[in-house]
Amino acid sequence: MSPWLKAGLVGAGVLVVLDLVGLIPCVGCVTLLLGVVAYLGIGMLAAYWMPPPRVAGTGAGQGALAAVLAALIGGLVNTIIATIQLAVADTAAIMSQIPAESIQQLEEMGMDPSLLVGPGAGAMYGSVCCLVGLVLAAILGAVGGAIFAGLKAD
Repeated sequence: MSPWLKAGLVGAGVLVVLDLVGLIPCVGCVTLLLGVVAYLGIGMLAAYWMPPPRVAGTGAGQGALAAVLAALIGGLVNTIIATIQLAVADTAAIMSQIPAESIQQLEEMGMDPSLLVGPGAGAMYGSVCCLVGLVLAAILGAVGGAIFAGLKAD
């Protein structure tokens, strides 16, 4: 098994655990920061599992691939979680918290305010976060892989 695939699958496990732990109120902020650090670690792990001699450029590529794979799996799990959360949420309670002026502005623009809640909104939220996470993962995984390969070439 290639180093980036191994590191990506291990990283995906870590990100899924972080997604699940993030469901605990007030812990989500901490898990968000840990997820960013995890992308660096996934890139470093991919470079660590590369056979010596390690080169920074190859380490960056392996790290980026591993982090993107982990972010894709973690993002899919996060999308499923967000969809379920908004599917079981009390839509009326959420809509009652939105100011009437905002709802009126959305209706004047031709948008249905009910699109802000429900499973469709969860899927949309999760998809956008997944795409942003893929870009962030590629950058941070490449940085982590390049740094580790550059420091530990043997």
